[in-house]
Amino acid sequence: MLEPLGAYRARVRLYLVRHAEAAPGDPDELRQLTALGKAQARALGELLRDEGLQADAILTSPLLRARETGEELARQLGTKAEPDERLAPGADAEHVRAAVEGRGENVVAVGHQPDCGQIAAELAGGPEPAFPAGGLVVIELE
Repeated sequence: MLEPLGAYRARVRLYLVRHAEAAPGDPDELRQLTALGKAQARALGELLRDEGLQADAILTSPLLRARETGEELARQLGTKAEPDERLAPGADAEHVRAAVEGRGENVVAVGHQPDCGQIAAELAGGPEPAFPAGGLVVIELE
């Protein structure tokens, strides 16, 4: 007779990224990455690739600077980036959980500050980390 194994809980490794450096401008949603920002995003993508990350999904805020960051990460990781409205400025931990749910075991989410720091603190249960442009925090989610 088979014994029940209990409830299955999926684990997700969340790679929470703040978009790389963007130029000032208006309207805010169309601000592009600077040359330094493009280099930051490329370097982060290379680091993740060299660490062996197999990203199941790369999700970004719909704002241009986040999409450009995600596209550079995707180029380095050999996948595609997808904008997700739930990662727009003002996103919180529940928005991120909803966005990554069912997207695989390794999910990259590109957002904004101060959201990224607040989300990381809530999901990891610790103090708010410093989150510079192009910064990354890795969080294990149940």
